[in-house]
Amino acid sequence: MTNQKLYAGVKLRETRTRLGLTQKKFAAKLGISLPYLNQMENNNRPVSTGVVLALAQEFGFDVTELSVGDASRIVSDMREALADPVFGETAPPLADLRLAASNAPALARAFLDLHRAYRQTHERLASLDEALGREDGRAQSSPWEEVRDFFHYCDNYIDAVDRAAERFACPRGEPGDPVALAAVALDAAGITVRLDEKIALRDFDAARRVLTISSHAEPASRNFQLLHQVALLTQAQLLDATLDFARFQSDEARAIARIGLANYFAGAALLPYGPFLAAAQETRHDLERLADRFGASIEQVAHRLSTLQRPGAKGVPFFFVRVDQAGTITKRHSATRLQFARFGGACPLWNMHRAFETPGRFLRQLAETPDGVRYFCLARDVTKPGGAWGAPVRRFAIGLGCEIQHAAQLVYTDDLDMARAAAFEPIGISCRICDRKNCHQRSVPPLERRLTVDPDHRGVLPYEIAE
Repeated sequence: MTNQKLYAGVKLRETRTRLGLTQKKFAAKLGISLPYLNQMENNNRPVSTGVVLALAQEFGFDVTELSVGDASRIVSDMREALADPVFGETAPPLADLRLAASNAPALARAFLDLHRAYRQTHERLASLDEALGREDGRAQSSPWEEVRDFFHYCDNYIDAVDRAAERFACPRGEPGDPVALAAVALDAAGITVRLDEKIALRDFDAARRVLTISSHAEPASRNFQLLHQVALLTQAQLLDATLDFARFQSDEARAIARIGLANYFAGAALLPYGPFLAAAQETRHDLERLADRFGASIEQVAHRLSTLQRPGAKGVPFFFVRVDQAGTITKRHSATRLQFARFGGACPLWNMHRAFETPGRFLRQLAETPDGVRYFCLARDVTKPGGAWGAPVRRFAIGLGCEIQHAAQLVYTDDLDMARAAAFEPIGISCRICDRKNCHQRSVPPLERRLTVDPDHRGVLPYEIAE
C-alpha cells in the first residue's frame, strides 16, 4: 500500500479565511513559523502531524476533511480527460495534476468543463455554430451531467437539506414514523393519497390535489415517493435556495436538480442522519438489518451509507455505485480515494458485475487499485419488478465499499484474511487510464503508455505495454 503525504493547502487557506485570521496569527495558534505555514498553504510542504493535531485541539477542526475532498476527484477526472486522443500521446505527469487540483481547483474544473463540452459537441456531431451560438457564448454540459457533477463535488451530502429531513423525521428529537408524518403533512396540505395499478410510479394532480402512487411499487418505493412529494410541497423555499446557490446553467438542469434534492430529502427522512448512523454502527453496517429496521430497500440503505459525511459526525467513508447489465454506471458516489470513470463502464474485475449471476446474494471482494490502495467491496443484484405479467423488469447491481482500514467496522469482513496481500484482487477504474500491464480483461490500451507489437509473439494481449 502507498503512504501518500497530505497536501491540503487549499483547505488550510479556507479554514484560516473562515476564521478571519491573518497568516501570522494562524501560524501562532498552530505553533509553527509563518514561512512554514506559507509553504503548506502553497502545497510546497505537506501538512505535518503536529499541525493536524493543533487544528483539532485549537479549533475543533474535523481533520478528516483535510484528506477527503475535491482534489482526488479532480485528479481522477483530469487523468481520464487527458487520456483522450485529442491531447496526443504525452500526458502531464501525475505530480502536475495533483498540484493543479490542490492549488488551482477552479482552473482544473474549467478545464474539465471545456473537455466535456468538446466531447459532447464531437459525439453529437454538432456544428461549431451550435456550440458557440448560445446567448451567453458558452458551451454547456448536458443538464444531466451538470446535476451529476453538482452532487459529486458536494460529496453527495447537502447539509441544509439533510438536517431539514432529520428535523421532519424526528419532530421531538426522537425518531418518529416518517411515513405517518408524511401522511399527516399531505393531509394538512389538503392532498388525497391514492393507490392505482395503472400509474407507472407517482402522479400528482395539483389542480385536484390528488397524489397517486403505483400499487405495484414495493413498500419502500411507495414510502419514498410519499416523502418525495412532501419535500416538493413543504420544503420549496429550502430547495430553491439550494438551487440558487448551485447556479445551474439551464432551466432543465435546475429542474433535474430539484428532483434530485427532493429525492435526497426523501432518503434522509426515511433514514434520518443521527438515528441511522447510530444503527449502522450498532449493526456493523448490516444492510439487511438496517433495511428491516427502517422499512427501506437494500439499495436505499447502501446509498444512504455513502452520504454520512456530516462534519463532526462522519460515518465510514464509503463509495457507492450502481450499474446496469451492460456495465453502464447509473449512479456513482465516492467519499473515498477511489473515483469512478466519467465516460464508459466500470472495471469488469469488480465483483458487482458478477452479482447478476448470483441473484439475492451478497458478494464480497478484497481489491487493490493501481495506486496501491486496498478496499473491501460488497455487491448485490437489485431487481425492480414490473408488478404484472409481461411488465418490464429492471435489473441492476450495486456496489458498496470502503478503504481497508475501515473494513473491520463491517460485519461482512469478520472471516476475511485482510492481512494477506494475495487475498486482494487487482481492479482498475477505466482501461483507458489503468496502468496494469497484463490485465486479462483489458478492452483497450492505456492511452498514456506506448505499445510494442511483436507479430511473432502473442501473450494475453496482442500488444505489450511499454514502461
